[in-house]
Amino acid sequence: MKRMRKPVYFTAGYNTVSFGSGRKEFHPKKPRPGLEHYINEAGKGVLEQISDPDSIDEGVIGNFMAARFNRQGNLASLMVNIHPSLQYKPMVRVEGACGSGGLCLTTAVKSVLSETADVVLGVGVEVQNTVKAIYGADILAGAGHYAGERKEGHAYFFPAKFSDRAGACYAKYGHDKVRQAMARWYEQAILNARKNPRAQEYHNRIDDLFAAGMTPPNPRAFCEHINIYDCSKVSDGASALIVASEEGLDKIGIPKSRAVELAGFGVAVADITQPPPDQTKMTTVAAAVKKAYEMAGITSKDVGVLEVHDCFTIGGILELEAAQFVGEGEAFDFVLDGKTRFDAGIPTNATGGLIGFGHYTGGTGVREAVDLIHQLTGQAGDSQVSVPSDRPYGLMISMGGNDKTVVSCIFKKTS
Repeated sequence: MKRMRKPVYFTAGYNTVSFGSGRKEFHPKKPRPGLEHYINEAGKGVLEQISDPDSIDEGVIGNFMAARFNRQGNLASLMVNIHPSLQYKPMVRVEGACGSGGLCLTTAVKSVLSETADVVLGVGVEVQNTVKAIYGADILAGAGHYAGERKEGHAYFFPAKFSDRAGACYAKYGHDKVRQAMARWYEQAILNARKNPRAQEYHNRIDDLFAAGMTPPNPRAFCEHINIYDCSKVSDGASALIVASEEGLDKIGIPKSRAVELAGFGVAVADITQPPPDQTKMTTVAAAVKKAYEMAGITSKDVGVLEVHDCFTIGGILELEAAQFVGEGEAFDFVLDGKTRFDAGIPTNATGGLIGFGHYTGGTGVREAVDLIHQLTGQAGDSQVSVPSDRPYGLMISMGGNDKTVVSCIFKKTS
C-alpha cells in the first residue's frame, strides 16, 4: 500500500441536528427544512471557523438519493449557495449509497494530494423524511441490486438484509448471546446519544434500554430476527468539514492543534449483484480497514477511539471483527463485557452512532469524521472520551449497502 505523498489535515467540522422521529421538535405533519437549509447550515458552520472563505479551492458533496427523496439533482450547485466566494469554483457530487459521505472525504483528499487544491470543503447531506417509511424503504433499496433483489425482497428491504445476518449469527454463535449483545449495543448507543444535544435520540428517556433492545422480533409486522430498536432511524441532516494541506491550514488560519492528520485510508467495493459470501462476516469492511491500517502503518492496537457504521446493531458488532479489534465470533462477548462503552477500552460511537445520533445516509461518513476531529482535538464537549497517549489514532468506517462500498479513514492527533 502506498503512503500519502504529503500530509493531509481535517478540521473545522460541523454537524447539524439529526432530525426525525425521536426529536421533541419533530412533527411529521408540520413543514420541515429541506436540502438547501441543511447544506447551508453545515457549510456556514464550517466557514465560521476559518479566516477566509475565499481560500476554499473547491467542494465535494456526498449524497445518496436526493433525486428520489427530494426530486433534486445537481447538488454540487447547491454548495455555491453557502457563500458568494464559492461562485464558479469546482464542485462535485459523489454517491456510494450510505457510504457516500466516506467517498466525499476520499475525493477531497485526492484533490489535496494531487495538488489541484489546498483547501476543500466537504459536505454530506440527506433529507429522507419526505415520504412514508414503506416508500422510503423502497428508495433505500437502491443501495442494493434493485433489478436482481427488490422484486422478491422484503417490504422493508434493508432491515431484512441485516435481519438475515442476525439470524446467521444466532445459528453460528448462539441466539441468546447474540440477541443480548445487540440489545447492549442499542443501550450503549442511546446512553451516548443522551450526551449529545444534536443526536436524534437525545430526548430518548426509555427507562430500561436493555429490556427495550431485547423486545422479541415480530416477523408479521417487521422482520424475523431484529426489532425496531436494532435499526437506525430515518434522519434529515448534514455534516461538513475542511480537508487541507499544510499550506491550506495556513490560508484558513487554523493551527494544527485544531486539526487532525489523515494517517491512512482504504476504499473497497464488492460486486453489488452478488450476495455476501458469509452472512456472519463484513468482508468488504475488512478489506477497506486493512488498506487503511497498511497505509497508516498501524494496527488496531494503536486505535484509541472508534466510529463504526451501525446502521443496524448486528452490523456495528460485526464491524468490530472486520476491523480486527477482536477475532471471529468474539465481538458479542466483547460488547457484553462493556469493552466498547464510553469509558471503556475502545470507546465506540461516542456521540451515539447511527443508532443513537441518527443516519442521514449521504452525510453519515462526514459526520463520523467530524466527531473524530472533535474527539482527537478535545472539542467533543460532554461526548469527549479519554484518548490514550499511546493510542492516539481514531478510526472510522463508512459503509454503503450490505457491505458493498466501504471507506475507512484513520486520523491521528497532531500535537
